[in-house]
Amino acid sequence: MSTPRVFIVRHGETEWSLNGRHTGSTDIPLTATGEKRVRATGRALIGNDRLIVPRKLAHIYVSPRKRAQRTFELLSLGHNCPLPWKAHGEVTDEVKPCDAQVEVTEDICEWDYGDYEGITTPQIKELRKKQGLDPNWDIWRDGCPGGEGPSDINTRLDRLIKEIRDKWQGPYMSQAKGETAAKGDVLVVAHGHILRAFAQRWTAQSLKDGPTFLLEAGGVGTLSYEHNNINEPAILLGGAFVMDILEQDEPNQEAKP
Repeated sequence: MSTPRVFIVRHGETEWSLNGRHTGSTDIPLTATGEKRVRATGRALIGNDRLIVPRKLAHIYVSPRKRAQRTFELLSLGHNCPLPWKAHGEVTDEVKPCDAQVEVTEDICEWDYGDYEGITTPQIKELRKKQGLDPNWDIWRDGCPGGEGPSDINTRLDRLIKEIRDKWQGPYMSQAKGETAAKGDVLVVAHGHILRAFAQRWTAQSLKDGPTFLLEAGGVGTLSYEHNNINEPAILLGGAFVMDILEQDEPNQEAKP
């Protein structure tokens, strides 16, 4: 039995992500280039012989924002139940069958930037200087006036991480050897800052230290566990996409990423 993983997908490019404007609650669409790149990501990384294997997904979490929901649509994952939102556009790629439930949750929506919504980091620093505040603004330490601070982010992300482990991945890892009924992988489609914070909290690191890793628009990250142990969460670096070699005494077993 393979160690379960959580795949975090940042939504595709938007006009505001291009020019560095902080986009929290503002609901703006993907650019044409953003849609094209997400389609390419779906073709490259999702499939029975790819990084994300649809039949192994136990659950899918998507942000309430339409840019994240459209990104999920463009990954072309099929599902038995209707999406919990009205489709934001057509999907032309071949659908990859998947029976995992799709859930929209506020716990993974983007950081609430409050007074800093729609402006860039240099503009924020200039604004703070005029207000007599420390211009060396750091969202991981200072948060956003009128919006969320690090403790707010901790609360909702820790709640989501606990649910993933208690409801999906813990039961999967506690199966007896040879059992195959349960599925353990989870897909999360959301936004840049919140997914970076999610990875930080996944490994119980403090947000105030600030993550030193990035996730570009349309990018995919992988989280998992060391030693197949629910108490040893880890960020998966090299080896995130490695094909298993079939044993000779298992001729009917499919190759697993």
